[in-house]
Amino acid sequence: MKPPVPHRRWALAAATALALVVGGLAIPVTRAAEAAPVGAGSYTTTPVGPLPSGCGAMSSNPRQFATANAPAGPIPTNDWWSSLLWKRTDCSFSEPLHAHPISYDTFGDGLGFSANSTPAISGTATGVGEFHYPYVQDIRVGVAGLAAPQVRVDGWTDWTVSPHWSDGTRTMRATIGHGLPFAYFQTTGGNAQISTAGTPDVWSNSGATIGFRVNGHDYVGFAPSGASWTVASGRISSTLAGRGYFSVALLPPTSSATERAALAATYGQYAHAHVTGTQVSYAYNPATSGLTTTYAFTTTAREGTATQTVVSLYPHQWKSLSGSTAITPTYPSARGRMKVLTGVNQFRTAMKFQGILPELPAVGDGSGGDLATLTGHLAATRANPMDQRGNDTYWTGKGLGRAARIAEIADQVNDTTTRDSALNAIRSTLTDWFTASSGKTSRVFYYDNNWGTLIGYPASYGSDQELNDHHFHYGYYIAAAATLAKFDPAWAATSRYGGMVDLLIRDANNYRRDDTRFPYLRDFDIYAGHDWASGHGSFGSGNNQESSSEGMNFASALIQWGQTTGDTAVRDAGVFLYTTQAAAIQEYWFDVSDQNFPAAFGHSTVGMVWGDGGAYATWFSGEPEMIQGINLLPVTGGHLYLGNNPAYVRTNYAELVRNNGGQPTVWQDILWQFQALGDPDAALANLRANPGYTPEEGESRAHTFHWIRNLAALGNVDTTVTGNHPLSAVFSRNGARTYVASNPTATPITVTFSNGTTLAVGAGKTASTGAYTWSGGNAAGGVPPTTPTDPPPTTDPPTNPGTPTRYLLPGGGLGAAGSAATTTVAAANGNHDGTPTNAQVFTATGLNLAYAGGQTAFDLFVDAGTAVGNGVQVRISYDLTGNGSWDRVETGRYFATDPVAGYEHYTQSAGLSSATGTLGALSNGTVRVEVWSAIGNNPTTVGIGNQSVLRLPYS
Repeated sequence: MKPPVPHRRWALAAATALALVVGGLAIPVTRAAEAAPVGAGSYTTTPVGPLPSGCGAMSSNPRQFATANAPAGPIPTNDWWSSLLWKRTDCSFSEPLHAHPISYDTFGDGLGFSANSTPAISGTATGVGEFHYPYVQDIRVGVAGLAAPQVRVDGWTDWTVSPHWSDGTRTMRATIGHGLPFAYFQTTGGNAQISTAGTPDVWSNSGATIGFRVNGHDYVGFAPSGASWTVASGRISSTLAGRGYFSVALLPPTSSATERAALAATYGQYAHAHVTGTQVSYAYNPATSGLTTTYAFTTTAREGTATQTVVSLYPHQWKSLSGSTAITPTYPSARGRMKVLTGVNQFRTAMKFQGILPELPAVGDGSGGDLATLTGHLAATRANPMDQRGNDTYWTGKGLGRAARIAEIADQVNDTTTRDSALNAIRSTLTDWFTASSGKTSRVFYYDNNWGTLIGYPASYGSDQELNDHHFHYGYYIAAAATLAKFDPAWAATSRYGGMVDLLIRDANNYRRDDTRFPYLRDFDIYAGHDWASGHGSFGSGNNQESSSEGMNFASALIQWGQTTGDTAVRDAGVFLYTTQAAAIQEYWFDVSDQNFPAAFGHSTVGMVWGDGGAYATWFSGEPEMIQGINLLPVTGGHLYLGNNPAYVRTNYAELVRNNGGQPTVWQDILWQFQALGDPDAALANLRANPGYTPEEGESRAHTFHWIRNLAALGNVDTTVTGNHPLSAVFSRNGARTYVASNPTATPITVTFSNGTTLAVGAGKTASTGAYTWSGGNAAGGVPPTTPTDPPPTTDPPTNPGTPTRYLLPGGGLGAAGSAATTTVAAANGNHDGTPTNAQVFTATGLNLAYAGGQTAFDLFVDAGTAVGNGVQVRISYDLTGNGSWDRVETGRYFATDPVAGYEHYTQSAGLSSATGTLGALSNGTVRVEVWSAIGNNPTTVGIGNQSVLRLPYS
């Protein structure tokens, strides 16, 4: 998520004490200043930090923009339509709502429609680029004279929402949703009115039905029988024969008038069967490893007897459609072509759950020199298995994830000392966070009854005020708890700390419809098939998510926790989230079939998916390694889906190298581990050739070596065979399969695979069978060498090892990261492009570094607030010998900031405006960074301390 804009803090009124059942325990919602027990754990009901806030004087009331008809209980957040209810930036109306195949926007006089089928593409194939299908209004549907001061929400179901307008005389209620080519309306107080962008091309007007074209898009209005439509001055209106309901449909693009007329007639059969409810259900069958998902529609017949409807399906749905046949033509959308089903009230998809593992088996590093290398790396983590880089929910989670990987690997190779060290770190950390003692304000969870959410403090990345990223953060906690539960089932019991784990699960993605504490599947967009990160969704491009892989970390954590604790409801919810989202990621983040991204976009992947498109970008960096890497981390046995298409892995990695101008220089371990899912030999060669790499903050050398070394023995993920146990997987190398399964319980099991192979797995063990070929640079195979070929194990370096990576520091220094801070760059008040003026200056001296080739890299956190027309510029100067003369001077092109509060990232991808001199070795050298305003009449804030970073091309 983009660093959040601070919101006003508000205090929670004392809640009425009551009891609700969670996991078999009565969990009280207590008065303020009391801790609510959950088994041996607890959470607080006293606010200890910033809380969610909306818009206006009643920002503490999340239901202020809902009508009395809206469903009771906690409000949904993190949805495609959340800006309609949250209203973070506009106290009256929403941001565009990208439902697909139609996008909508709300106004005082009605509901706007956009069927924009022309992508707006920015950037280049080798740099930051985006594609969007932005809201471009075709029509606006309302009631004649309607002038509502705001739009409120009158209802919602799994993938529909019903906005409501009232100006005291006229009212309108609409129902819109994912996949619906229809929008349904109920009105009072005036004639139905459709305003068009320009003069509509009316191609049919017969009785209650009118067909017309606007901006090349065909719409049909369906009034009640006996009514008619009139057209005058770009407006289409109807009295509705006094019956107060109608619908408007977007038709798919057609190649002929005959085809268009036929579609209009087909749609007309269902025009008055208004969709009034949607609901998903799913079933996981371990015996077949099959997931069946049913998407059901409830309709109300306003007239006639039809009870069915028309729906359009996203690619991840129609490619797995079961028992139905989608028709053509299709709708264009930001997710690719949407295929149509007519005359249905439900459809089903059938997908294979490919299985996950707590960790790869030690088939390649379980003996000999490779085992010595691994155990050396493990021993180096023993004193600090979490290597935690921050105290908030996200960075604590990252540390827990690191420790869980270490514990799983150490157990496989019988390093019980390291295993227990990691488990102890997990146990003490989770127990601390899961205990809300009196007066505790940090490392604690707080339940907010108003918003129906559990917030951990210290929060981060808007997880408190905007309810961002809860699935990202809490997935790490749940996964670590699952690992701990395998070794310490007593700790995980509901009577101990299992109830707190369940609360985290329910907060992020509540799997129980009868639980009134949290909304159903908060972070998961049921119809779109993937998570959304932003709680409020208040962006012109809709909601967004970058790290799909951290969303999958949450899903896989549910599978592990449910399987380990015997909670099949949690396990099955995890299988539904995991399998559905794995399919969506392949389509919308990776576009593995090369069918969904616009042809001119030029990328094989995106860093972020938006409601109206995608971006080869992140919120925090413009570096290709991070743009592509953010959808790969954390690398765990729950991320084998990344290897379902090895050819695509190679395509993705090749783009990284191309865009980066060479092999990765940051997040190397993450990227090599991904590469190993498509080309393990090359990944192992990269690892061996770069012993001094810097581990990513949630990684360890032990895990990276274990992952890559074992994939070199296992080969690629084999998706043609599945197991009847959720913690199982199959790999294939040179035609030889390896079958793997993990048993976290205290009873031995036998796993049967779909080709008849069986595998006995002992209690608490991971087992494998098959033939292994060692891969250490010998393409023909062979046996492991008798001496280690890896570098001696070392402790993982700190966040900023060595001197080439330098942060801009308070006081003007360039050094290791400090605490977060800011500095201000004065307004330009003129044109200073290329000439530092009133610059902030940061300097490092006494540097002795070898030149490694390449170019200077930087990532500056800059924010001009809502100012328009500002541009920040940077100049980097090198004095190679410290003699006072600048041997190399690089001036970047200025970076035009946007008029939206929140940090943006000014990186080297902006390009050079000028450069003089040449780089060489630094011998007692000096490096200086100057940051100033090149244009604009307003100051700009620069994040420093642990934010803006300079990466020198030195070793």
